[in-house]
Amino acid sequence: MRRVRRLVHLVLFCPISKGLQSRLPGIKVKYLLVVWLGIFVGSWVAYMHYSSYSELCRGHVCRMIICDQYKKGIISGSTCKDLCEEHSLRFQHCLSSSPTQQVYSGLWKEKEVIIKCGIEEALKADSNPDSVPRRDVVLFDKPTRGTSMDEFKEMLLNFLKSNLGDQPSLAALVRQIIAMADVNRDGKVSLAEAKSIWALLQLNEFLLMLSLHEKEHTSKLLGFCGDLYVTEKIPHSSLYGADVPAFLQSLLPAAVQQLTQQWFAPAWPHRAKITIGMLEFVEEIFHGTYGNFYICETSFRNVGYNDKYDFKMVNLRKVATEMSIRGFLKGRHCEQNVDCTFGKDCTATCDKLMKQCKSDVVQPNLAKVCGLLQDYLLYGAPPDLKEELQKQLRTCMTLSGLASQMEVHHSLVLNNLKTLLWKKISNTKYS
Repeated sequence: MRRVRRLVHLVLFCPISKGLQSRLPGIKVKYLLVVWLGIFVGSWVAYMHYSSYSELCRGHVCRMIICDQYKKGIISGSTCKDLCEEHSLRFQHCLSSSPTQQVYSGLWKEKEVIIKCGIEEALKADSNPDSVPRRDVVLFDKPTRGTSMDEFKEMLLNFLKSNLGDQPSLAALVRQIIAMADVNRDGKVSLAEAKSIWALLQLNEFLLMLSLHEKEHTSKLLGFCGDLYVTEKIPHSSLYGADVPAFLQSLLPAAVQQLTQQWFAPAWPHRAKITIGMLEFVEEIFHGTYGNFYICETSFRNVGYNDKYDFKMVNLRKVATEMSIRGFLKGRHCEQNVDCTFGKDCTATCDKLMKQCKSDVVQPNLAKVCGLLQDYLLYGAPPDLKEELQKQLRTCMTLSGLASQMEVHHSLVLNNLKTLLWKKISNTKYS
C-alpha cells in the first residue's frame, strides 16, 4: 500500500514545474468548480428525465382502467383475458411521448409487441392517477342498449363517410369492422363488443390501420381490449436505426446529433431499399382505396424498418385523412399561411382578401418525404449516382400540392426516383 501511495505521489507531483505548482491551488479550485458544475448539470438532466418519465408513463393506470371496465362487462376484446386474467400480455418499457397517449413495448405470449391506449378521459375525471375513474361514462357511451344490428351498421357507415369521404368501398370496411368486433365468433355483436370497436374507431391511428390494413408498410394489428390495442413491434423505430435520447437532444449540438445518426445508419444500399418502400407508401396513400391521406409530421422518428430493411410507418397518428384536414380548414379565419396548418406541417394557403383558409394543402406528401430523404440518401451515396440523385430530390422537393399538378407530375417524379434507386440495387444481395 505504501508503494502505491509513493507511486501516485511521484506521478502527480514530480513532473509538475515549480511555476505550475505555485498555481496549483487555483487549478484545484477551477477543477472542483468544473466537477461541481458537471454534477449539477448531470443531476438536473437526471431529475428532468425521471420527472418527465413519471408524468408520461402511466401504463399501470391504463391497465387498471381497462381491466376495471372489462370486469364490469362494459367492454370486450381479443386480448382482455390475456391482459386482465391470465396476465400473458405484459407492459414492459415506456415509449410514450404524451401522458394522454400511452405507448409501451410489451410481451404477449412471449412475443414482442407494442401496446397503446389513451387515458385522457381518466386524467380529466380525477386528479389522482391511482383511482379508477368512471371512464365508461365518457368513452364507452355508444352504441346505447337497444341499438339494433342494422342501426349499428348505419352508425359505422355514417362515421366512415364523415372521416374518409363517401367512398364506394366503405361497405366492405363496415363488414370488416363487424367481423373484428365479433370477438367470440358467434355471428353476433354484443353491446360490450360494439362499445369497444366504436371507442377504437375514435382513435385516428386505429382508423388508419383499418383503412390501410392491406398495405405492407403499416404495423399489423394483433388484438384489442376496449380502446387498448396491440400491434406488432417494428425492430427499428427510426429511419436511422438509432436515435439520440430525448433528454439529450436539447444538450447536443445539431451537428453532433447528425453525426450520431449517420454513424448508426444502415449501409447505403439498405437505405435505398428502405427509401423505395417509403415511396411506395406515399404512392399507396395518394388516392388509396379509402381516399387520400396526408403525412402531417414528416420526421425520421415516425418511420422505421424491419430486419429485412422493408419500410414501416411507425406512427400513424401523424397521418390524417383528407376529410379531417378539409373539415379543419373549412371557414377557418387566417391572417397568414401558418394559421392554416393542420398538425405540424400540413399547411394550406391563406386567402388574405377573404381572411379564410383555402382547401388545398400547399406541399404534398412526396415533397415532404424527399426533404426528409435528402440527407439520408446523399450521405454515402455512390459517386456515379450522387449528382443525378441530388437533382431528382431537388425536383421532388419543389412539387406543389395544387390539384392541377398532383396527378401526372407527382407520379412521374415518384417513379423516376424509384427507378433510379432500384436500378442501383437490383440484382444484388440488397434487392
